[in-house]
Amino acid sequence: MLTIALISEHASPLAMAGSIDSGGQNVYVANVARRLAAMGHRVDVFTRQDDPTQPLILPWLDGIRVIHVPAGPPTALAKEDLLPHMEPFGRFLLRFMKRQSPSYDVIHANFFMSGLAALQPVRALGLPLVVTFHALDRVRRLHQGAADRFPEIRAEIESQLVREADCLIAECPQDRQDLIELYGADPSRIDIVPCGFDVTEFGPVDKAAARRALGWAPHAFSVLQLGRMVPRKGVDNVIRAVGVLRRRHAVDARLYVVGGNSVQPDERATPELGRLRGIAAEEGVSDLVTFCGRRDHDQLRMFYGAADVFVSTPWYEPFGITPVEAMACACPVIGADVGGIRYTVQDRRTGFLVPPRDAGTLAERLAWLAADPALRRRLGRSGRQRARRLFTWRGVASDLARVYERVAVSEPARIHVPAGRAIVPALAAVE
Repeated sequence: MLTIALISEHASPLAMAGSIDSGGQNVYVANVARRLAAMGHRVDVFTRQDDPTQPLILPWLDGIRVIHVPAGPPTALAKEDLLPHMEPFGRFLLRFMKRQSPSYDVIHANFFMSGLAALQPVRALGLPLVVTFHALDRVRRLHQGAADRFPEIRAEIESQLVREADCLIAECPQDRQDLIELYGADPSRIDIVPCGFDVTEFGPVDKAAARRALGWAPHAFSVLQLGRMVPRKGVDNVIRAVGVLRRRHAVDARLYVVGGNSVQPDERATPELGRLRGIAAEEGVSDLVTFCGRRDHDQLRMFYGAADVFVSTPWYEPFGITPVEAMACACPVIGADVGGIRYTVQDRRTGFLVPPRDAGTLAERLAWLAADPALRRRLGRSGRQRARRLFTWRGVASDLARVYERVAVSEPARIHVPAGRAIVPALAAVE
């Protein structure tokens, strides 16, 4: 039995996925913690306190505690604004971990800021460090440019963590390649462990019943887009493809868009909705596009089951949990040929891969599926088989546990850091 510290500074396992800063990482941390605890390990999840009513220590599930770290004001903050609060976050970790008995066997930091905060107890207590970045600065900036609001020092922090971590978790082969080529990571200290889905939560449902329950048109060719409402997720590309599909292929597909910061779609709560509604109007498909608002994770199976196809065409995607969830529900997937989606979706076997920001090619693939129900069923079956074979949370947790056990008994691989050295000398520049 291991005692494991999962650090996830902005993504609490208790948060509702789908809002701007709540998505795949929240789902990842929650499910990894659950599965590790089910294997008999003890898990503490450290996340920043963003509500003054949150208790310091919350017993969550059997074997799991959520520790709400006081770092910065106890209110919701954009993750891009959290870096100055990582120094007090790290000091809290060190004080807390010094008092724990038994001590932690391993720290698994999720995201670069969690890794930065973890360096204080890692260095002071000699604990092994595992890091999953979930996204890399030098990849993000290739796609987002000036729209990326994180401080430029992020890349320096990531480079430092690459040097000091005992193991880096890449979520797909592209992630591993990016770590090696863009950060000079040692390939021998990288393990590929994907994200997953919960087999008790996601699986096929009766399509007709699902559509009745959701109030969808019973016989329309229906497309689902699900995720955070931010530009890089490419929701605009899917809307434009629905327009091309109508004009060029004479197919009126119903597009259902799930996500946002409120259950009822509201432009005040989710400003991106205003831009997307404008694009639907420009494309002449406002009558075909339904914005559904945010939904709880346990409701998503019904949406995947009701859809004829799930579409996800982000500019880039380190992994992407939603395509795997759709596959688990036997829903064919059309995904952008980027990052983790390139790894999870097999072109022409479980769905189709298309270039990001290419509405014409996406519309063509949608037209193929609209015309061929047998093809949809065949791709859906293959996707479900692949998801169950490779991408369950049980398998993910088992792979991570093997990594933890290995680093817990190994000599630290990180570089020597002289006592008293600043975590990142330039960090003061962001304060």
